[in-house]
Amino acid sequence: MSKAAGDPERAINGLMSVAQLLEEPRLARLYTFVLQERDVTIDDLVDKLEMPRTTAYSDTGTLVELGVLTRDEEQKTHTYSAIPVTLTAKLDGDEYTVTPTLVEAFGRSPQDQDLDLLIEKNGLGKLAAALTYAIPYAEGEMSERIAARELDLQHAFAISVLHALRDVVLDMKAVDPYFEDVRNARDQPVTDE
Repeated sequence: MSKAAGDPERAINGLMSVAQLLEEPRLARLYTFVLQERDVTIDDLVDKLEMPRTTAYSDTGTLVELGVLTRDEEQKTHTYSAIPVTLTAKLDGDEYTVTPTLVEAFGRSPQDQDLDLLIEKNGLGKLAAALTYAIPYAEGEMSERIAARELDLQHAFAISVLHALRDVVLDMKAVDPYFEDVRNARDQPVTDE
């Protein structure tokens, strides 16, 4: 029996889980809601996310199967907890880490016109790039004007995106255990090649 370094099966399953979260905004939003709230019930999801009960059961089941939520069945009313995810991709010497903060930004897109339009017109990669500028902007380390200019979008639209992502950054900074791994344009500017 050979022993591989690390666990490739777990790594690939983790990759697929993160990919699934970044394909379905509803799953992304549910996942990060559970991460923020800690132990939640189906009733919590129905009430606070205003989702149908059958959808809440179906989506939590999917997230449990993906391995990003756990279900505690000790009590009559099951509770769900989130397992923080992180995925680091390296391409041509450049590295980017996906954390729950990007998952949250994507999950908010259906309820935020600016984030939705950004993804529709420019893709998920542009959302990740915008997030790298939103972090120093939200933390007061970069002006709105400079951050907006660097995004290479129409100025007013870039400012709207930064405002939406500022809320994501402020909400996720305390709950994303991998927040410090998200690229920050103050430390590592995004390069266009």
